[in-house]
Amino acid sequence: TKMERFGEQYLEFDDPHGLHLEIVEREEGEKNTWQAGEIKPDVAIKGFGGATLLSVKPHETAQLLENVMGLKKVGQEGDFIRFQSSADIGNIIDLKLTTIGRGQMGVGTVHHIAWRAKDDEDQLEWQKYVADSEYGVTAVRDRNYFNAIYFKEHGEILFEIATDPPGFAHDESLETMGEKLMLPEQYETHRDQIERALIPFEVRELD
Repeated sequence: TKMERFGEQYLEFDDPHGLHLEIVEREEGEKNTWQAGEIKPDVAIKGFGGATLLSVKPHETAQLLENVMGLKKVGQEGDFIRFQSSADIGNIIDLKLTTIGRGQMGVGTVHHIAWRAKDDEDQLEWQKYVADSEYGVTAVRDRNYFNAIYFKEHGEILFEIATDPPGFAHDESLETMGEKLMLPEQYETHRDQIERALIPFEVRELD
């Protein structure tokens, strides 16, 4: 379905598990250098544009986004408030003002929203700041490719703040990346089970 929000054109669709997704036309961000069939860099997807948040207490989530996370409120249209960060891409958060109740865990749902920290020092500063803002925040968790902290805001959305380093190239080279499934050490004993559960995919040429 095509629609418009905040002057931008959106293509809405659901994935096979019912997860609601949108592709948005947006000028910001560097063009993708990859090409597949008729999809050339001028129309290729650049990356994540942002996220739409569904909160059980939207106004409390709005307060967090603006006064704790530091996003700027840039507009309101219908049932949405739009917030923007300083990044070039992935910087738009639309918060729906009508609550639809608590989500259920399972296929077709989003578990958490992740935010970037520059490095371990930056993450520790965020950890202290979030705690000082009276949100319960976890200890640092080692996720192999990044370190993460988590906290649930008052609208009951789980937020993660994850470090950029060490990154996805620390246990394989950039040149060989994608040739095989890489797993954190603690999951290697479950490799067969994990690989059997993965859904096969292919890049298809358009007709």
